[in-house]
Amino acid sequence: MPSERQKKKEKEAKDTEDAEKKAKDEAEAKAKEEPPPVRGGMDDLRRIVAMIEKAIETNQSRIIGRALRHNGPLRHEATKEVLTEAVGIYVPEGDTKAALLAQIACLPETPPPPVAEGGAQAGSSGVAVAGAAGGEADKMDEDAPAKEAKTLDEPRTTILPEVEVYLSLLVLTSLLRHSELGAQSLDAAQALFLKVQNHNRRSLDLLRAKTFHYLSLATERAAGGGRAGGTQALAALRPTLLAAHRTACLTHDELGQATLLNLLLRSLLEEDLVEQAYKLVAKTNFPEKASNNQFCRYLYYTGRISALQLEYGDAYEKLKSSLRKAPQNPGVAGFRRSVQKLAVIVSLLMGEVPERAVFNQPDYKKALAPYLELTVAVREGNLSEFNKAVAAHKAVFVADKMHSLVVRLSHSVIKTGLRRINLSYSRISMADVCLKLALESPASASMVCAKAIRDGVIDAQIDHESGCLVSKERTNVYATNEPQRAFHQRVEFCLTVRNEAVRAMRYPADAFKPQPKKKEEPAKTEEEIAKEIEDELEEGDL
Repeated sequence: MPSERQKKKEKEAKDTEDAEKKAKDEAEAKAKEEPPPVRGGMDDLRRIVAMIEKAIETNQSRIIGRALRHNGPLRHEATKEVLTEAVGIYVPEGDTKAALLAQIACLPETPPPPVAEGGAQAGSSGVAVAGAAGGEADKMDEDAPAKEAKTLDEPRTTILPEVEVYLSLLVLTSLLRHSELGAQSLDAAQALFLKVQNHNRRSLDLLRAKTFHYLSLATERAAGGGRAGGTQALAALRPTLLAAHRTACLTHDELGQATLLNLLLRSLLEEDLVEQAYKLVAKTNFPEKASNNQFCRYLYYTGRISALQLEYGDAYEKLKSSLRKAPQNPGVAGFRRSVQKLAVIVSLLMGEVPERAVFNQPDYKKALAPYLELTVAVREGNLSEFNKAVAAHKAVFVADKMHSLVVRLSHSVIKTGLRRINLSYSRISMADVCLKLALESPASASMVCAKAIRDGVIDAQIDHESGCLVSKERTNVYATNEPQRAFHQRVEFCLTVRNEAVRAMRYPADAFKPQPKKKEEPAKTEEEIAKEIEDELEEGDL
């Protein structure tokens, strides 16, 4: 038989369980009526600002780079409410705060997130609400974060320049997300550019470089008029970027130098000022400590310049290095497609045919479809098919700024066709050559063949009496220097990769050697100090 004390304990446990269940039901009902606000954006912003302040406090600029690496999701998801709250907390009263709030006011209202079943907002980091009767310990756990948030959310009376520039960048990127706010984003970018130019702080280098990039982007978008309008706007901005590049060189701002150099090269190439771009590259040095992304862009622009200057071998090496160093995340797929398009054209101009696997990759398949048709025509040496492909996709080539290079491929098509004819026929008339290559007349075919023989494209001779092309006996390719050249090219590529890897892992020569301690002068005795004082007094009397 259960004792009286045991019955009493069971009754108390049952009452406690009923009370907890009732409190839980009430909390769930309250959560359904008033869903908790999403604080993920503000929490991320607070964490990034804390990292920037820590970087300034400890004099470690690398922490700013680490903080900005976590800025991607916040930059795309920052709402008008989050930005208003952040500016109200971190920016003290003054003209800067008023200007930022005016810029934020231009943003459209953000619709509230959808409420999921159960009362929690979709995408909310907080899913459950604590019970009202969870005990005294639960109440203490709930009160602690609230007190901490209240302390952190108190308005600031001072602000670091780095935090101010970061918040201004966040507002600027939010304006750039809306195409209808082009004029407002341009005004914000120009104001931020003037602000960062007034500070000469090494900790602002990374934020200043981002300001240059967004100023160029805002200028191009606000111009209107399509691509031509953006090109004209960039041309008008070029003197400002040149002055900023000169200042960055004088202040040893390597991040700013790399960003500005890429922006200047892009502006010049958009206007087809290849000679000026070539001179700019020749008279400037790309900084060694620049980020990998900026180095990839620099390799792409210099590879494009080399291709337009007929230096196809150098251009191909730079484009391959750019593809190898480019990030593999989906956000950079557009850049990799642009580099791959140029690499395909340069490869065809060098007389090499790209592998079919390049065109079958999911990221490239649709974008490289016109270039695949060109490659097939060049490989077969069919000039008529080549002309059809160029006419059908001319708009695509013009938009990609590739049309001038594609036109040069007609000579490669003719050379490939002549090679096939040279391998297939020991003797063929010029009329048949003209027919197979779709040339104008047998006379033009004779001149094309003569030039190909002089350049070493084919090993043949022209019989002018009978009007025929006579092919010489084909030699074994392994008896020539071609295998050696191919092997040398592969070895050179492997050595280049190895040298770059060694250079990236190199440390200073004396980094791990103990530094010799400076010899400290022995402390002076009281007699020596008294003697020095007496000598000074005697000199004063004299």
